[in-house]
Amino acid sequence: MQKIIAATRRSALALAQARAWLRSFESSCDVQTEELHVVTTGDRIQDRALSQIGGKGLFIKEIEEALLAGHADIAVHSMKDVPAELAPGLSIGCIPPREDARDVIKTRSGCRFEDLPKGAKVGTSSLRRVVQLKERRPDLEFLPLRGNVDTRLRKCEEGEVDAVVLAYAGLKRLGFEDRLTHVLEPELCLPAVGQGALAVEYRTGDTRIEALLALMNDPDSEVAVAAERGVMIAVEGGCQVPVGAYALKQGGELWLRAMLDEPDGSRRRFREARIPWPDRAGAFALGTRLGSELKPG
Repeated sequence: MQKIIAATRRSALALAQARAWLRSFESSCDVQTEELHVVTTGDRIQDRALSQIGGKGLFIKEIEEALLAGHADIAVHSMKDVPAELAPGLSIGCIPPREDARDVIKTRSGCRFEDLPKGAKVGTSSLRRVVQLKERRPDLEFLPLRGNVDTRLRKCEEGEVDAVVLAYAGLKRLGFEDRLTHVLEPELCLPAVGQGALAVEYRTGDTRIEALLALMNDPDSEVAVAAERGVMIAVEGGCQVPVGAYALKQGGELWLRAMLDEPDGSRRRFREARIPWPDRAGAFALGTRLGSELKPG
């Protein structure tokens, strides 16, 4: 039986999602896996918003270094953490079936987002979430909030903030669905590029690993993610740019919605398009077209 070493962040969420996929990988491909836990820059710096520490690949740089050094055969990432450009010599070999991409909100009182009292404190370090939710509720106070999912939920329950915004996929993977108040539909808060999807990375040219990962790839998730990443690449998006994109398979079509704003929420642009369900290249082309239309003229 082949032994595959998989690198991952060591947060509870990263381990939960990596382990769930690795179990499927082992049973489907008759391999044995071993975990390599890596602490990334994004994990180490918890006292500042992601937009303030900037840079690309805050949650994958050290993992990619371990992969390139041969300490691991594959790396399991949250796709929304993967920057537009991978480290030279690395490729994405597999995008497993995607979890729900939407955002959710947890309120301390149990009320819906729309019913939060004026001046309520909402915790999130995502500029994308802030500019969209602030448009609907400019009377709320949005505060930066870092830490793992459990920490952020606890800060809400203990009253440090009145509400916290999280990814639905993360709560599902941790078994915390019962702690959310309600799901934020894309019309209210367009998700992050690749949210809810995983990316399994490997060293380019490793044909043994490439063949195994190809067996685990989900074509529909690959197409949807390609469309969203096309948007991100076209707008040169990162932590400091409020960009959202959500691609959905609906009635044999690809429905792509995309949003770009200024960090202060002063110039919102929105585009959407539907095309017959494409291949990966066609989805990426649609994403880059919508992304180009979003860029300031």
